[in-house]
Amino acid sequence: MSGGLYRSANAAQGGGRPPADDAIFISAEPLNQPAVEATAPPPEVVAETSAATNSAVMAIGSLVSRGTGFIRNLMIGAALGGGLIGNAYTTAQFLPNQVYEFLLGGVLTSVLIPVLVRRRKADPDRGEAYAQRLLTLAVLALAAAALLAMASAPVLTALYAGGKDEAYTGLINNLSYLMLPMLFFTGVSALIAAVLNTRGHFAAPMWAPILNNLVVIGTCGLYIAVYGAKLLPPDEMGTGRILLIGGGTLLGVAVQAAGLLPALRKVGFRWKWRFDFRELGLRELAKLGAWMFCYVAVNQLGLFVVVNLLTRAAGDDNAGILIYNNVFLLLMMAHGIIAVSIITALMPRMSAAAADGRYRDVTDDLSRGTRMVTAVLAPIAVCYAVLAGPISVVVFRYGAFTGENATATSTVLLVAALGLVPFAISQLFTFAFYALPDTRTPALVNIPVVILRVLLQVGLFAAFSATFAAAGMMLGNAVSYVAAAVISAMLLRPRVGRIGLGGIMRTMGKALVAALGAALVGWLVLKLLPGDPTELTWTAAAVRLVIGGVVIGATYLGLAMALRIREITEVVGMVRRRLGR
Repeated sequence: MSGGLYRSANAAQGGGRPPADDAIFISAEPLNQPAVEATAPPPEVVAETSAATNSAVMAIGSLVSRGTGFIRNLMIGAALGGGLIGNAYTTAQFLPNQVYEFLLGGVLTSVLIPVLVRRRKADPDRGEAYAQRLLTLAVLALAAAALLAMASAPVLTALYAGGKDEAYTGLINNLSYLMLPMLFFTGVSALIAAVLNTRGHFAAPMWAPILNNLVVIGTCGLYIAVYGAKLLPPDEMGTGRILLIGGGTLLGVAVQAAGLLPALRKVGFRWKWRFDFRELGLRELAKLGAWMFCYVAVNQLGLFVVVNLLTRAAGDDNAGILIYNNVFLLLMMAHGIIAVSIITALMPRMSAAAADGRYRDVTDDLSRGTRMVTAVLAPIAVCYAVLAGPISVVVFRYGAFTGENATATSTVLLVAALGLVPFAISQLFTFAFYALPDTRTPALVNIPVVILRVLLQVGLFAAFSATFAAAGMMLGNAVSYVAAAVISAMLLRPRVGRIGLGGIMRTMGKALVAALGAALVGWLVLKLLPGDPTELTWTAAAVRLVIGGVVIGATYLGLAMALRIREITEVVGMVRRRLGR
């Protein structure tokens, strides 16, 4: 249900966590594979390895991966700009991710990882032969899919970039020939990570995407050194530029996959070609993965609409796919650091309680998680909205990413901030279904949610100018997240009982009051600061960002304490006790 240009949220979460729209184990970046989400190990593996050590490794890996992924996006914007060239690059990179999602997205986490875990426990060889068969089939299927996708590159380009001029679509097509093979390496990486996770090894899958980020950062740096950081029309992107930026992006994914191979040897897994695919139980796998495939397919159709609308609106002064993607990454960073951590902590508790029939405990955890996510993410959403301008300049305005691009980014970020809390809550409710366990209901809920999102996005695109297109996509996302949360809550109640709606609404009301107060104070402080907010230098933007962030955070904290928002007062009390010691 994400609405982001992710390799969806269901792509290879090696940790065995239930699938979601926001987290990718192998790579958690919309299109550009940034940071990796820290995921909880499967219960079957916990006994084989230290949970505390794994958590520390994953946390550090996630932090470094997020940092390098963010620099990666910054470098892409600096090298290519936020106009037509950057949009063409982003669209070309989206194509292999889209094909990958239809082939494997969602099925890996919801079907293959649990099956690998069961076979590791039940088979005499601890699932070695089964994993070898699975990897053999996957390598052959992914190679065939990559070749077929490359042969179909002009068709895919026409589908996603139709309506634009020949030079623009030609650039996407040329980049696609270099980037479509990425789906092979992405799929292989995901499967190797799954094999490693089921053998209790979590470090390599967390750190391998960092290699990818570093290669792309180096590629963009080399591009700037050779060709300079300047905006170009699509027809001036010569062969050398295309080969460097497209080939470097492909190399990054290949290096990521290669970086996992030593870890396979370390855990004692030996590669061997096995072609007795009947032993895989393909009919059973297909049956298990049917609902998740439905979930992913609906999401990808929604993303197809977003890409097409933003492509039609693409221009050097408009917020296109690259800017939309960058803003979505900012949202997912906050969501990943806060909400995913809360969900990861609650998921094993809810799953265990559901397995024992203790649904009151499930609802208690669900209510607690909803209140906590709301209280903690609300001030971050305020910062994104009020400080959208300074954030856009400080984070993205480098090289070919112009001041106009930064201004367009700030508008999209302002609107996107509205969806941060609803997105996190909708994801938490989705995970509650997975804890029951139930993948059918989330897949069915996703259908009307995506339909609503698409209708809103198409309507907003038709009603407003192209300059508002990316912001309109974000507004459609936000409304659909609210709908997803409401529908999920309604369907959960008959399954698990009351979810403490009264307590949730009280916390939401208090958090809203505190957030509005913090937003007003932050806005007034920015108004008092010198300088033209529409033409900020990097230094002026950084000063506004620091002062505004401190003021908004302090105001929200003070109001939250005064309003006695329990989730905030408990954290403050814990900090005070630790400082007192």
